[in-house]
Amino acid sequence: MKGAVTRAERLPALLERLVAAGQLEVEEAAAHFGVSAATIRRDLDHLAEQQLLARTHGGAVPNSTSYDLPLRYKTTARGDAKARIAEYAVGLLWPGCTVALNGGTTTVEVARALPRAPQLRDAIDGRTPQHGITVVTNALNIAAELTVRPFIKIVVCGGVARPQSYELVGAIASDTLKQLTPDLCFLGVMGLDPVAGLTTNDDAEAAINRVMMQQAKRTIVVADSSKLGEVGFCRICRLDEVDAVLTDSEVDPEIVATIRKAGPDVILA
Repeated sequence: MKGAVTRAERLPALLERLVAAGQLEVEEAAAHFGVSAATIRRDLDHLAEQQLLARTHGGAVPNSTSYDLPLRYKTTARGDAKARIAEYAVGLLWPGCTVALNGGTTTVEVARALPRAPQLRDAIDGRTPQHGITVVTNALNIAAELTVRPFIKIVVCGGVARPQSYELVGAIASDTLKQLTPDLCFLGVMGLDPVAGLTTNDDAEAAINRVMMQQAKRTIVVADSSKLGEVGFCRICRLDEVDAVLTDSEVDPEIVATIRKAGPDVILA
C-alpha cells in the first residue's frame, strides 16, 4: 500500500482484507501496509478485544461478527460516487420539507451534505418563508451529527440500537415511525435487484426500513452502482414500491434499463 496509512485507516482495511481472504497473516499484512509486524499484532489484538475477529498464532481469522462490521470500521468504498449521490439528493429538498434517513454509509453522506445545500442556506438566513427542514431518522450517528445544525429539526425514534449500523430497530421504533409521514425518504440499502427487490443483511433493519419507506410520500433509494444487482439476506420491499433509484453514472446501462422496466425512475449523479 502506497503512502502513510494511519491506524484509523488501517483497522477497517485489515478487517475488509480479512473478510475477503478468510484469514490474515501478520507478516503479509505488515508488508502490505508498510508497518512492522509488531504494529499489526497490536492492531489485531485491538480488533480481537472488540470481538471483531479471532486471533491465531500467526494472524487472525474471521468470527461471526466480522461479516457484519460496525459502521465505524467500514472504509468509505466508492466515496466519490456516494458524495455525488448525496449532493444530488440534498438538491431535491426544499425549506420546510421533512425527510427520512435510515442508517448506512450513503445516507450519512446525505446528512453531511445538508448544510451545503444552497436552498437550505437561504432558509438559515431567513430569505424564505419557511425556515429549515425536519429530518426523521432511526440512525443515532446521523442524529448526533445533525443535532448541532440549528436549522435542522431532528426527530429520532426509540428502539433497540444495533452497534453494526447505529440504527434503532424493533417495535418502539416502528410505532414511532408509523405516526409520521415524511415528504421524502432517502433509503440506503445493501443490495438492489429487479427480482429480489431492495435488501439488507439484518431482518430487524429490513423491518424498520420497510416502515420508514411506506410512511413516506415519496421514496428514493440512494445506492452507488456497486449495490445494483446485489442481493442481501432480508428483503425490505419490491422494486416497484419505490419511486426512484439515485445512483452514480458508472452504473451498467443494462441494469438501468431493467430497473426502469420494473417501475422506478433511475437518476444518475
